[in-house]
Amino acid sequence: MKKKKTIIIIVLTIIFALILYYLTLPALNIHDINLWIYLLMVFIFYKLLSIFKINNLRDFIIVMNKPNKYKDISILIVGALAVIIIIVNIAVSPLFNAKSYSKRINVDESNNFTEDVAEADFQALPLLDKASSQKLGDRVMGQMSELVSQFTVSDLYTQINYNNEIIRVTPLEYASFIKYFSNRSDGITGYITVDSVDGEAELIRLEKGMKYMPSAMFNEKLERKLRFSYPTEIFDEPNFEIDNEGNPYWIVPTVKYTGVSVRKEITGVVILDPITGKSKKYDVKDVPTWVDHVYSADLIIEQIDNWGSYKNGFFNSIIGQKGVTISTEGYNYMVMNDDVYLYTGITSVLADESNIGFILCNMRTKETHFYSVAGAKEYSAMASAEGQVQQMSYQATFPLLINLKGRPTYLMSLKDNAGLVKMYAFVDVEDYQKVVVTDSSLGIEKAASNYLSNVSLTPSEDNLTTKQITINSINTAIIEGNTYYYLTDTNGQKYKAKISVNSNKLPFLTTGSTITIKYSYETEVIDITTIE
Repeated sequence: MKKKKTIIIIVLTIIFALILYYLTLPALNIHDINLWIYLLMVFIFYKLLSIFKINNLRDFIIVMNKPNKYKDISILIVGALAVIIIIVNIAVSPLFNAKSYSKRINVDESNNFTEDVAEADFQALPLLDKASSQKLGDRVMGQMSELVSQFTVSDLYTQINYNNEIIRVTPLEYASFIKYFSNRSDGITGYITVDSVDGEAELIRLEKGMKYMPSAMFNEKLERKLRFSYPTEIFDEPNFEIDNEGNPYWIVPTVKYTGVSVRKEITGVVILDPITGKSKKYDVKDVPTWVDHVYSADLIIEQIDNWGSYKNGFFNSIIGQKGVTISTEGYNYMVMNDDVYLYTGITSVLADESNIGFILCNMRTKETHFYSVAGAKEYSAMASAEGQVQQMSYQATFPLLINLKGRPTYLMSLKDNAGLVKMYAFVDVEDYQKVVVTDSSLGIEKAASNYLSNVSLTPSEDNLTTKQITINSINTAIIEGNTYYYLTDTNGQKYKAKISVNSNKLPFLTTGSTITIKYSYETEVIDITTIE
């Protein structure tokens, strides 16, 4: 009889373990803490059944009050495993491995911002933040009466470079458990794109519906599909992206840990087609170039903080804190060279409201550059912009970092309580007192022109090019009360200079005059900074 009860307990435990695995989906990988939690829950279930198999209340009381009579080595094993996991995690922690933690991300510090980051193209700046994109996406969905009752819009809104267009893309999701059963045969038949430059939002309909989604049930649930296809892989958070032909995919980074769920690193990605369920795993070096998000922002920030904190050892990061830096409170994205970059400010751990520079990190390759530019923290710049219109209570978006006339400049939108963009603000990174706000109805180019007309930007001498030219022609124009001189040299290159550049020399220049000029960057019409 006792043997029969034991068999029943084992069978019930196996059934419980299978059901629990189906629901929790831990990786069959000893580095995943979820696996250990899962095993612990199975063990507890088994022990409870073992207790409740006792035939009478008296035996149960004995078990509770005199456990020594029922010693079980399995409990000791569980305790020993817990101690081993703790010891291993301490052994691989920054306490003993500070140098290796500081090298989790390779940061190139020999960079020049104006050389690496092109002059801002105001026709291709992602002015809409995620919150504004969500409002536009919801508005599009609200106009689709046949869909709005069946589906909701995911809040992912992944920012990507789609054929050199900067957009956010997000899928539809099943509205509820019941709506899943009503629509599972066709799947989810569309996703939403929002142009981050002009705000145009569009619902893209698919010929065949997406079936493997986070809101799906049973074996069509995305997490379950991934787990059954890759039982030993540990996954990071999935991203929704589209390829260059507009086909939707889930981009799911794969993770390895040193120890148990500590010191995360990305090893590659699984690209899963949500329509067919077919997937393929890529090593991190072989990820297709149309993919924009391999490394999560949180992981990049964590590794940047490790790089800044542990350069000079663990104890220095706590006690002396010599040379210790950390990232600032927020981050944003830039799009360059067909890739999406994360940027965030870098500040001394002892600093107040200033940055010592900032980081640009490629979200696909993790190629990272540090630019040494002392200036204001992003939130200080936001406060400075809000202060210009404090009577209107507008809220500034987290700034974009742009190259404006050879200087790092913050650009942000100012939104009202309804989330509508009312103004644009430009703030100089090095001096956040240089701030100009302009009504958004006038356009971003007018806002930039207004900023440049009202502040004096002096590029660093290291970023200036010196050139001697001979004037072939010279003309003047008055724009909004300011006098500008337009020159061409004997090689056909065009230049312009504001009268304030050199009011003692510009008015007396004539055809044939030879002058030495300085400028910060080359374009179709070079903006002269200095005339000697």
